Amino acid sequence: MTVPFATSSRSTVGIEWELMLADGATGDLVPRAPEVIAALEETTAPERFTVTGELLTNTVEVTSGVGDTVETAVDDIADAIAALRTVTDPAGIELLCAGSHPFAQWFDQQVSDKTRYHTLIERTQWWGRNMMIWGIHVHIGVDDVDKVMPIVNALSAYLPHLQALSASSPFWAGDRTGYASNRALVFQQLPTAGLPWPLADWRAYESYLDDMVRTGVMADATEVRWDVRPAPRWGTVEVRACDGMSSLPELAAVAALTQALVEDFSRRLDAGEDLPVLQPWFVRENKWRAARYGLDARVIVDADGRQEPVRDHLAETIARLGTTAQELRCEPEFAGLETILSQGASYERQIAVAEASGGDLRAVVDHLIREFRAGPARRELLGG
Repeated sequence: MTVPFATSSRSTVGIEWELMLADGATGDLVPRAPEVIAALEETTAPERFTVTGELLTNTVEVTSGVGDTVETAVDDIADAIAALRTVTDPAGIELLCAGSHPFAQWFDQQVSDKTRYHTLIERTQWWGRNMMIWGIHVHIGVDDVDKVMPIVNALSAYLPHLQALSASSPFWAGDRTGYASNRALVFQQLPTAGLPWPLADWRAYESYLDDMVRTGVMADATEVRWDVRPAPRWGTVEVRACDGMSSLPELAAVAALTQALVEDFSRRLDAGEDLPVLQPWFVRENKWRAARYGLDARVIVDADGRQEPVRDHLAETIARLGTTAQELRCEPEFAGLETILSQGASYERQIAVAEASGGDLRAVVDHLIREFRAGPARRELLGG
């Protein structure tokens, strides 16, 4: 099978953000995405951003245009949020985001009326119906198809860092799970989700797709749901490992780190270097540790098995990539990584709210609604 990789400008940025729709009075999820999307369809048609549906009718996804910088893509997302609020605010619908809703139940949710979603649920059954998860997807343009799989493999060593920074699903259906990112472990139950297979080059990726399509596992490359994957249609590498971010500045920070990592790997390939990779068993262990412990995880950082606290290795990585971030013009967004490290990730803030309120998960939802509302339409928070 030949899979063409689209032409894409190097290190351009695209962002997708899955958002919950909640009742303003109860905090529970509401299945109102179809009416919200329909109300916006005409007015948003000419815009760079899009607002679309997802698997469940309690979710809308906002997507940026292709940005030369993180700031451009984030501004698109901010504009999409502002457009959404023209419909959701009068309707009493609140917007929020995290990897999971603190107390909503899967059996109360409705599946969007699309063939691809009904097919997914028919195949995956209970696990598919339990996909009450929200995430972000960050696309970074890659200028040479021969770089794609080496970059995917190298990024796998940094998935625990991105997962820990974004971890925001400590609660599931009313229970405290003990995990910083319960979403990470739920999502990988889908047949083509989870960690990428360590494929050496594009030809190996094409062979993988040929096997999967020929045996009926998937229809095409869009059904590869790896934590980091090639996106041939767009000419990008797409990072999908992150929980849904609770605020726009945090989303921007993670996008900036992703862009800087990909550009750094691209430069090293240009210089003739072989990119460092971890053994698949180390990659798998790191994912579990980041899901369980978040920013308190101790991760394996090289092929010899050396281990470091993920906070420390993140600090080293941020320092190493600082010049790259400056050259990519994402310094203000990149600086937000230090804020997450110093003030805590979303899972930590949610747990603190729950403990302060005697375990009241409605208070956690209110907290998430406040955090989301504080950021998305205010570019000054991002230094813009």
